[in-house]
Order: sequence, then structure tokens, then C-alpha cells
Amino acid sequence: MKSRLIIGWREWAGLPEFGIPEIKAKIDTGAKTSALHAYRIKKVMRDGKPWAEFFVHPVQRRRKPEIKCAAPIVDEREVRSSNGSVQTRLVVSALLELGPYTRKIELTLTNRDEMGFRLLIGRQALSKRYLVDSGLSYGLGEPEDQN
Repeated sequence: MKSRLIIGWREWAGLPEFGIPEIKAKIDTGAKTSALHAYRIKKVMRDGKPWAEFFVHPVQRRRKPEIKCAAPIVDEREVRSSNGSVQTRLVVSALLELGPYTRKIELTLTNRDEMGFRLLIGRQALSKRYLVDSGLSYGLGEPEDQN
């Protein structure tokens, strides 16, 4: 078995294609797919292909900064949330930076304003690279100071 990187129940991640160098993420092995807090989500056509345009507040409990993002839609799925409700969500593909690894993952877009974390990282994004230590927090370290 290849060695896997041990991460905590919450970590700093990046979504470089969306201009988000750092965002607090909850690691959720109970969720299959990852989810990103998005609002004002619009489905548009670009060169005959469906795209999602949306805005993200990458900082918890803050309305600024507000980042406009766009990505090709790869699917629409019914997702059951932690409270049991079923919601149809757009699914986009994006690069996720988590520790030393960068990989393409699927993200469902949903309003997570009421949730503590703007990004939830599910099992599919973690497979074969990470082990989760539920007693560890920010095991990959804090983001580098940009100043």
C-alpha cells in the first residue's frame, strides 16, 4: 500500500482556477462528493456547452471578498444534505490544492451560508492520497502569510 498523507478534520485548501488561493475546508468522509459555497448560480451556454457562472465568498462569516467564477458543467445531480433534504445541484470540475497534491475533483454548487465551512471535501477527492485523523486540525499547516 502506498503511503498516504495524514490530514485533519479541517484543512486549508486552494481552488486556483477560481482565483481562491486559500479556503478553509471541512474534510467529510461521510460525503461522497465535495461541495462549494456558491450563490447567484446561473447556467449559461458558452460555445454550445453548458457552463455555471456563480459567486463565492471564500472567507467564513464574511461577505467580502466576493469572487466571480465560471466552470463547465459536468453533471446535474440530486444530493441529500446532512439535514435529509434532497436538492438538485450543478456539478463542475475544478483543481483542488490540498497539501502537496493538486487534482481535478467534482464540486457541487450550493449555498452553504448557514454552514461553518465554505468548502466541504468528500471521499472522492480524498481517495488514494489521504488518511483522515479526526482528532487533528490543520495538520497540513496554516497558509503562508501573503504580506
